Amino acid sequence: MSTPCDSTLVALLHGPDQTGLVARVAGWIFERGGNILHADQHRDMQQGIFFQRVEWVPAADSTHGRANEFREFAAQLGMAVQVDSTTHRPKVAVFVSKLDHCFHDLVLRWKSGEYACDLVAVVSNHTDLAEAARGYGLAFHHIPVTAATKAEAEARQVELLRKEGVELVILARYMQVLSGDFLKNFGRPVINIHHSFLPAFAGGRPYHQAHERGVKLIGATAHYATAVLDDGPIIQQDVARVTHRHDVNDLVRKGRDLEKMVLAQAVRWHLESRVLVYGNKTVVFD
Repeated sequence: MSTPCDSTLVALLHGPDQTGLVARVAGWIFERGGNILHADQHRDMQQGIFFQRVEWVPAADSTHGRANEFREFAAQLGMAVQVDSTTHRPKVAVFVSKLDHCFHDLVLRWKSGEYACDLVAVVSNHTDLAEAARGYGLAFHHIPVTAATKAEAEARQVELLRKEGVELVILARYMQVLSGDFLKNFGRPVINIHHSFLPAFAGGRPYHQAHERGVKLIGATAHYATAVLDDGPIIQQDVARVTHRHDVNDLVRKGRDLEKMVLAQAVRWHLESRVLVYGNKTVVFD
């Protein structure tokens, strides 16, 4: 019988829908002595694509070996698959600029044990948060970025991420646009928080744009960064109601609360292997 401390495997599968996929996946795990803890699936009716997240306790043998066997099994079904072990703690880097609300929220959640990861670096184009980062016991790396030095700065960032073995970058209000070259050379997920309900008010100063437009709702969006600004697959969004009585400062204040919550939820879902990306969309399993 499994216990909460058992090491488990989590698989995210997607591919062409076929009859009996759920039964075949469950049967494969059962035949090898595994015990399914959670299973959820979804079908995209328009595209005929099957999605599944399944978590199980493998039999008392090589967890790594079982993960590889499952990848081979999924390939035979024509499924793309990602398999992760809950014992693995991915290394994470947080990119920041001057604003600190998302930074402090993420770090405090991590220090309280909410995130199963190792936060190994804080990277910034300014020095404003250096003392705060070091106060948390985190390594702070100041890499200035200007239009003239952007390529060189990004090369230094990628070199640092590779040296530290970083598997996820979180942009906690990092006020620089990452280039396509950075994303390609890093080759790992990057989660960004944008202070609007995308696709509305992409780019800079979205709260000012929202105020000028007289909207009644403002929002925040956590998404995976792509080479196209603020256009990556959306992980989580939320909104807050505003009225004509709110000025830009009110929108900024209300928005910061949204940004913290939306980014925190997106990071948690990613670390728990609940987010499956396909095309420019996501399926997020609860």
